[in-house]
Amino acid sequence: MRCTLGIDIGTFESKGVLVDSAGNIIASASTPHKMLVPQPGWAEHRPNEDWWGDFCLLSRKLIADSGVDPRDIAAVATSAIGPCMLPVDAARQPLMNGVLYGVDTRAARQIAALTERIGEATLLARCGNALTSQSVGPKILWLKQERPELYAKTAKVLTSTSFIVERLTGEYVIDHYSAANFSPLYVVDKLDWSDELADDILPLDKLPKLLWTTDIAGHVTAGAAAATGLAVGTPVACGTIDAGAEALSVGVTRPGDMLLMYGSTIFIIEVTDRRVPDARLWYAPWFFRGQHASLAGLATSGTLSHWFREQFGRELDPATAVVELAKEAAQSPAGANGLVMLPYFSGERTPIHDTEAKGVIFGLNLTHTRGDIYRALFEGIAMGTRHVFEAYEESDVPPQAIYAAGGGTKNAVWSQATSDVSGRTQIVREKTIGASYGDAFIAALAIGDVRLEDIHTWNPVAREVRPEAGLRELYDARYGVFRGVYEATKGLMRKV
Repeated sequence: MRCTLGIDIGTFESKGVLVDSAGNIIASASTPHKMLVPQPGWAEHRPNEDWWGDFCLLSRKLIADSGVDPRDIAAVATSAIGPCMLPVDAARQPLMNGVLYGVDTRAARQIAALTERIGEATLLARCGNALTSQSVGPKILWLKQERPELYAKTAKVLTSTSFIVERLTGEYVIDHYSAANFSPLYVVDKLDWSDELADDILPLDKLPKLLWTTDIAGHVTAGAAAATGLAVGTPVACGTIDAGAEALSVGVTRPGDMLLMYGSTIFIIEVTDRRVPDARLWYAPWFFRGQHASLAGLATSGTLSHWFREQFGRELDPATAVVELAKEAAQSPAGANGLVMLPYFSGERTPIHDTEAKGVIFGLNLTHTRGDIYRALFEGIAMGTRHVFEAYEESDVPPQAIYAAGGGTKNAVWSQATSDVSGRTQIVREKTIGASYGDAFIAALAIGDVRLEDIHTWNPVAREVRPEAGLRELYDARYGVFRGVYEATKGLMRKV
């Protein structure tokens, strides 16, 4: 049996799959880990334990559970949360915990200083992105300014996927899609690293080698084989950020196709036929030369639901808490009995890019229940998603087809609220396991076992989520309140 292995490292959980040449899942596995929040605005993972440790555990479990001969695994690809910032020393060891993507807002001062020095117009023209909490460049500058002793020991700065691929192959690589988040050190007009805009952040030789996502980065070493159970010499694709792999897993391949990923955060990717210069959105070269991607993401989504369960569902059985709370939310009517929630519990990423934004539950009275608040939480995330959709429309790249993916597709309240609030239909594929399935397809692409269009037969359409009739007027009014509450309180948010 010839198959491919895909493993994805998420914010709270890692998942892996073994997939045969027709796209059938032979085995799947998952393992949890924690996101560390050492202080407000910071978000971290332990690279050896949460990234490499999860990869090794899942690889060995998938091989054992499936009974597949490791020599029949034709190729491997991995994805992980990102963009992350991880300095490693000359012995290839992490110097600190991995600093996570846009939910980590520690570099606000560096973002402001670099933007003022370089200019937003220049950043958009050369990097395709304004500097935000999603940008890695300012976080490297934070390392230099706030942890100079670690910076002095830094041999390479990696993202999460790069770290795993190095552990597998000994090679330091990164795909162009991920590298575009290293602004201002990556320039899209040259598709290359550059210190033209800021020569004081990091020497360029301390960044990984640039490849395309489906390029072969290297082959499994003897040491990695012993740790993972894989066969020595197995090809390893360069890999990518989790959201990109998830987009591919549900058939986002053509201009106008959009991924709506329900995960720890909402993440959105639209493939476009041109670069979209909009400071509210992010830009990256897509997986394949000549293609483009316009990206967006909320700061807290599934993370917010996770927080709610931990704080307000403590008496519930952890095994059934999600189901019980979902029942309570479903009993609350559309509009959550007048509640409106701003989901800005870790600041907000697109489209407002406000690291000082705060969560708000607006409209509370003594009749409200836990179910009302939980429903308002999902409706608030849906309103944040609608706000992003409007940015795409205003940039003249409205989505032509929205493919929903991730665990949230199984949450009827959340997914239906998203369609009702936005007025848009979502397409759900048969397999919603996520980025790990996309990784398995990337591995197959990397060795030429499949063509890009084969993803549509690997993962056919299963259903659609359509807006319910008669709710548009209600949600338009609620959305107006949502936007108004932020505008009315954003000044106060900075005072607390």
